[in-house]
Amino acid sequence: MRWLLAAALLILSTLSGPAAAAPEPAPATWRNVEIAGGGFVPGIVFSPAEKNLIYARTDIGGAYRWNQAAGRWIPLLDWVGWDKWGYNGVVSIAPDPKNANRVYAAAGMYTNSWDPNNGAILRSSDRGATWQVSPLPFKLGGNMPGRGMGERLAVDPNDGRVLYLGAPSGNGLWRSTDSGVSWAKVTAFPNPGNYVENPADPNGYASDNQGVVWVTYDSRSGTAGSPSKTVYVGVADKENTVYRSTDAGATWQRLPGQPTGYLAHKGVLDEAGGFLYLATNDKGGPYDGGKGDVWKFDTATGAWTRISPIPSDSADNHFGYSGLSVDRQHPGTLMVATQISWWPDIIIFRSTDGGATWTRIWDWGNYPERTLRYEMDISAAPWLTFGANPAPPETSPKLGWMTESLEIDPFDSNRMMYGTGATIYGTKNLTAWDTGGKIRLEPTAGGLEETAVLDLISPPSGPPLVSGLGDIGGFRHDDLAKVPSKMFTGPVFTSTTSLDYAELSPGTMVRAGNTDQSPRVAFSADGGANWWGATEPGGVTGGGTVAAAANGSRFVWSPQGAAVHYSVGFGNSWTPSAGIPAGAVVEADRVNPMKFYGLSGGRLYVSTDGGANFTAAATVDAAKFHAVPGREGDLWLAGAGGLFHSTDSGATVTKLSGVDKAVNVGFGKAAPGRAYPALYLVRENGFYRSDDTGASWVRINDNAHQYGNAGEAVTGDPRIYGRVYIGTNGRGIVYADTA
Repeated sequence: MRWLLAAALLILSTLSGPAAAAPEPAPATWRNVEIAGGGFVPGIVFSPAEKNLIYARTDIGGAYRWNQAAGRWIPLLDWVGWDKWGYNGVVSIAPDPKNANRVYAAAGMYTNSWDPNNGAILRSSDRGATWQVSPLPFKLGGNMPGRGMGERLAVDPNDGRVLYLGAPSGNGLWRSTDSGVSWAKVTAFPNPGNYVENPADPNGYASDNQGVVWVTYDSRSGTAGSPSKTVYVGVADKENTVYRSTDAGATWQRLPGQPTGYLAHKGVLDEAGGFLYLATNDKGGPYDGGKGDVWKFDTATGAWTRISPIPSDSADNHFGYSGLSVDRQHPGTLMVATQISWWPDIIIFRSTDGGATWTRIWDWGNYPERTLRYEMDISAAPWLTFGANPAPPETSPKLGWMTESLEIDPFDSNRMMYGTGATIYGTKNLTAWDTGGKIRLEPTAGGLEETAVLDLISPPSGPPLVSGLGDIGGFRHDDLAKVPSKMFTGPVFTSTTSLDYAELSPGTMVRAGNTDQSPRVAFSADGGANWWGATEPGGVTGGGTVAAAANGSRFVWSPQGAAVHYSVGFGNSWTPSAGIPAGAVVEADRVNPMKFYGLSGGRLYVSTDGGANFTAAATVDAAKFHAVPGREGDLWLAGAGGLFHSTDSGATVTKLSGVDKAVNVGFGKAAPGRAYPALYLVRENGFYRSDDTGASWVRINDNAHQYGNAGEAVTGDPRIYGRVYIGTNGRGIVYADTA
């Protein structure tokens, strides 16, 4: 997969009013702005049916298939739209072990009220190019606690018609006997799990029962065309964590002698050796876990052996285990990772004798120095340093965190990939570990874009795009086709919640964001290449929204946790604004440096004295609004009530007919022969452009490119007519030239 996604035909669609006949639009190609990674990858699955056939699942960004020729990942769920946005949370993915063309995904983002829909099993007979949907009668939790355990969905290697699914929320174990088309609960399965992260969580997020968490078949127990008789199932229950059936699921028994006190995140069967391996943790993860063990079960004798590299009762154990994998080419060779170990880094362990002895990817030298069995090349994603320069024993970049999935290629003992909270790392010389050499690790996330986009700006000069992102701050994008060299630093924000530039002085920029310490606002005088932090008012807990005066002389900030404030200059001091509620969304007029706007609770507010005082203006059923460049007092507003327009600084607003449930609106360069900027509209049924001030609209995406609940950020390019940038919630920044 190259950075070009599949071409999308423009679909002409009139939303309001009659439109003049238009020529057939040219095809639009939707692409990602290159970042390469940026989010948690809880699952990587190598197909045992075909070499180089690899799938990855993400918690909010869908699923991917590896393209060996291009060395990149191909997104598989961009067709998911607003109506089923939760399908982008993939809790498990399962390629058919014998039929390379078949693959299944268990999809659904939240088990609580945040996701309005039940989960589903997605079925594909063409490696994920197209899918059919089998709805389930319960929800799934691709972005819930415990999402790194698994895999919860598995295809019988002897009979591809049979699949098992481990369900959350007390729903137990489910089975399909018709290749995933229909599903029924396995009533004989005795334990739906009981582990919850936090029973007192009022949101229902951490208080959900994490349920049945993995399924592993023993293919030796069946013959082709008949279901495997022996199946192992892991359950989120610290006292009863592994069950086995020896009669193809008719009856189930708790595996005798099993270890207790921990959750088995992974259960991997080495059929050649006849051993079931468990990686256990005291928490469900992926962010937590302080103790754990690795166990080996002899399927022939029933004997259990603790083979932990560092046992849970050791003073050196401050982590649980996950990321368990067996080398299918060399029975007895296995690897396991610390699921979470923030300091100084995760540890990856390797054994070539079935867990009797282990070596580590790094060892302590003369403290604080460490000796390494790896070298890391992050030139493919240099921002992975996160702008850090820590003192030893910590290093930047880190090996990772949240390492729930570590997989050795079943066809190639030298190849291994593992997922982290920010990317996928891979190596192609793994066995050098065993001969005294160093393995080479590098990011292997090209094409896999999993950022949540919170804001975008495209200034009229300087870089074409500047982004505000969740979890990895954001970037100045000088070349849309190249991974940026570094994220925002000076200061570093965990998430950048808001960006703005001065319309008449575009190199002047401001950003606000979330971080554990102040400052939570920063300024740039060179178009986002360099930044400096400033003071902040008391009580600030998060970034909120921020606006820059048209000439860059002052700024208005509506931070989380504090009142709206304004600053003359670059944040050396802040003064509370009067007449506007705390938490209002703020915006600057793009012509008049003294004029600012706010939106809160369906009411517009206007300041004509540089943000010192605001007065209430029109009421409007909108949540997002933006001011038009080059036109004082010209505002467009989007929300559940539709799309609205004001040309008098919000004193009055007019609703556009025929446009309901508008998500967001932005502006770009005007069409040839037009004076008014092109409008870009995100609705729950597509992305649209208008070249005639909203009188008519053209749909600019098709059903194959919907990107779930996209649109938290949208902007056109002021220099290129027809170019639009859209922020997604989990698929990064997408853009297209739509004219």
